[in-house]
Amino acid sequence: MKPLLAIVFMMFSVAPLAAQEGDETREDIPPAIILPGETADLNEFLWIKRPLVVFADSPADPRYTLQMEYLTERLEYLDERDVVVLTDTDPSAKSALRQRLRPRGFMLVLIGKDGTIYLRKPLPWDVREISRVIDKMPMRQQEIRDRRGGS
Repeated sequence: MKPLLAIVFMMFSVAPLAAQEGDETREDIPPAIILPGETADLNEFLWIKRPLVVFADSPADPRYTLQMEYLTERLEYLDERDVVVLTDTDPSAKSALRQRLRPRGFMLVLIGKDGTIYLRKPLPWDVREISRVIDKMPMRQQEIRDRRGGS
C-alpha cells in the first residue's frame, strides 16, 4: 500500500511542473510560418498571406538547404510582411502546387496576397532580397501607409 501511495503522490507532484513547462514553451513558439506544401491550397491564403513556395526534388538539395537557412535566419521579417513559406520536396507526390506552378528542380516562387505570381527564381534568395520585392508590391505599399496612419 505504501509504494502505491508514493507513486500516486509523485504523479500529482510532477503534473503541475509539466504544465508550467508546457506553458513556457508555447509562448516561445512563433506563429507557423513554414508549412508543408504538399497538402497546401493557395486559395486558403488569398487576401490573407503572401505564399513563398520553395520547391526542390529532394530535401537534401544544397540549394534547398541554403534557401531554408536564409529563411529561418530572418523569420521575423517574413512574418512582418504576412509571408507563409510552403515547402515541397517530393516531386513524385504531384501536389496541387506542383501542378499549378510546374517547377523543374529547385524553384522559389513568391505569390502576392491577390494570387499574382511576382517572382520565380531558380536559385536561393536572401530574405533581404525577397523583402525588397514584397515592399514594392502595391498592396504592401498600402499596408505600410495604413500602419503609419496616412492615406
